[in-house]
Amino acid sequence: MSEHVSAYVSQRELPRLPAPRSEAGLIATLRKNLFATPYDSVVTIVLGIFVVWLAWNLIEWGILTAVFTGANREACVPAEGQVIGACWAFVNAKMGQFIYGLYPVAERWRIDLVHLLLVVFAVPLAIPSVPWKRLNALLLFAVYPIVALVLMTGGDFGIGGGWISFLFAIAAFVAIAVAGTSLQVSERYVRIATWLATAAIIVLFASNIVRSESFRVLGFEFTALSLVSTLLAFGSVAASVAASVTNNQRLKVLVAPVVMLAVILFLSADFGLREVPTHLWGGLSLTLVVAITGIAASLPLGILLALGRRSHLPAIKLLSIIFIEFWRGVPLITVLFMSAFMIPLLLPDGVTFNNLLRALIGVALFSAAYLAEVIRGGLQAIQKGQFEGAQALGLSYWQMMRFIIMPQALKLVIPGIVNSFISMFKDTSLVYIIGLADLLGTVRRGFADPAWITPSTAATGLVFAGFVYWVFCFGMSRYSQFIERRLETGHRR
Repeated sequence: MSEHVSAYVSQRELPRLPAPRSEAGLIATLRKNLFATPYDSVVTIVLGIFVVWLAWNLIEWGILTAVFTGANREACVPAEGQVIGACWAFVNAKMGQFIYGLYPVAERWRIDLVHLLLVVFAVPLAIPSVPWKRLNALLLFAVYPIVALVLMTGGDFGIGGGWISFLFAIAAFVAIAVAGTSLQVSERYVRIATWLATAAIIVLFASNIVRSESFRVLGFEFTALSLVSTLLAFGSVAASVAASVTNNQRLKVLVAPVVMLAVILFLSADFGLREVPTHLWGGLSLTLVVAITGIAASLPLGILLALGRRSHLPAIKLLSIIFIEFWRGVPLITVLFMSAFMIPLLLPDGVTFNNLLRALIGVALFSAAYLAEVIRGGLQAIQKGQFEGAQALGLSYWQMMRFIIMPQALKLVIPGIVNSFISMFKDTSLVYIIGLADLLGTVRRGFADPAWITPSTAATGLVFAGFVYWVFCFGMSRYSQFIERRLETGHRR
């Protein structure tokens, strides 16, 4: 039997045969995907004709019959019998306003420097192969916002004791979070630090209610309660340092307080820059300010809200649910109206908030509610064994979330997070209704310029604004896909 079989086994490899013509090549692909049935063929032909017609009209309007140069509307007003397409001369003439708004021309170098620093700090952090990620993150998330704020406003804020105590209270809570998530830590000192930081916040709120005489300490103006709040925050930081076991942990704990001290000194310094009020900000620069601030503030707040909604503590869970459902149930346009017109009516006499600051807070809180639900979906997708394994290692709740659970959850919901960011970036155009001239608002203001009123001005400006929005949104989408492909290590075989 074996001799009979071996007689039919080939001793050489036969050449591969080409694929059938009906299943390979461009024609086969078109036949399979576009002309598989008579109905598919009709739909393909109709849509193809429409696409060709649309593309030709766009090319003709945007390039062939467009006007690219001109000093005023005369260049874009068609003569009798003439057809003129897009008025790109209008965009060219208004480009400065579209980017900077009403920012003084002599000071626009500060906006350019802010944008340049953003690219210099963000690009190395976004490229995986570039080293020094921690340094890049520190420069982007800690140093850059303060430098950008001083450059855009002019600095010299004259910070008082209330703001100093508030900033140090934030630094105290960050120090507690860093110490509490360390693998080796004294729980007793962490609890002491938490109580001191909480007391600092309570005393700070009391200082806004109980009025007392102010006095100067180290050049800063304090009240008695604001000084007590600051000292409590310092005590909380000291307790967090005492809770750390190693010198490396202590240095990490001290990063936030040291950075906050540098921030206070930096904001109080006079750099000789001209003050530029926020009502002069506008254009693409304002759009980026609202979008970047909203993204940076809403992501950590959304993580805390997602954890709070899954908490076993009834009070924290209830407050998180109320916050999320309230902000999800209110349109963003209503939030902006409330922040611009209602909040000033509820504040005590003499207390005011910058209109841009109110808009930034409203956008951040609104976006955080949606991000919280996205992140909660990622947390629910984590298997129970991951939680049990972390608990078996003796990790605390915050250690478990930092090292085990949250990295996996965020990895799973990257598309949802980036989708929220893209949606928020487009929603920044709504700030125009409260008097803030973002990119779209600045373009719309340009339509009212009598020197550029033409039949094609509005369409040209809107196409330009839409293209700018598309570039940023498409860039975020593509980078999201890059991150997804890079992090899919658990699914490779």
